[in-house]
Amino acid sequence: MGVEERRQQLIGVALELFSRRSPDEVSIDEIASAAGISRPLVYHYFPGKLSLYEAALQRAADDLASRFVEPHEGPLGARLRRVMGRYFDFVDEHGPGFSALMRGGPAVGSSTTNALIDAVRQAAYDQMLSHLGVVGPAPARLELVVRSWISLAESTALIWLDGRKIPRAELETQLVHDFAALAAVAAAADEELATLLRGLLKNEPGDGPFTDLATRLIHLASG
Repeated sequence: MGVEERRQQLIGVALELFSRRSPDEVSIDEIASAAGISRPLVYHYFPGKLSLYEAALQRAADDLASRFVEPHEGPLGARLRRVMGRYFDFVDEHGPGFSALMRGGPAVGSSTTNALIDAVRQAAYDQMLSHLGVVGPAPARLELVVRSWISLAESTALIWLDGRKIPRAELETQLVHDFAALAAVAAAADEELATLLRGLLKNEPGDGPFTDLATRLIHLASG
């Protein structure tokens, strides 16, 4: 293999191992064995386990950020539901790797790792603003809503991984409802945001997740 081809192979092998077990439990010897090469050859391409770990996290971060990319077609609620489906696909497939990415794993304090996490969050934030039709800096309340929701999605996924006690599909829908609820609360105190939401909700179908939430809340209030 060429140098870059071998590097990419090692990153793929490491990511696969990190996705099944905590990075702390994966050794360079195990990575070398899975790649079919010697331990010294791993060090020829990466100076140490941390650099290989960070390269694997970079690939995982790029993949995770791409899960928020969605065509701007159809109702917002349905779009967010598809995004959450792809998001939890990643969480489901890369449990320990996802936890390591969000919590830092053995690279806690690493500026590279922190930058990767921030980049994923910013990519998700930018995609959400795009779906909301916001160009340029977001109003303060809207920024708070979107960034809070992204943090909520992260913490929900991490908690779900610890036992998977709630069906995944329910959590995906719940997170879409959570976004609507956060936005509605903020819009109640911000007419600019309220106008934005009214425009988006006009396109929501009767069987969409936002309408479903409204129905449930009315039922709760009247019950």
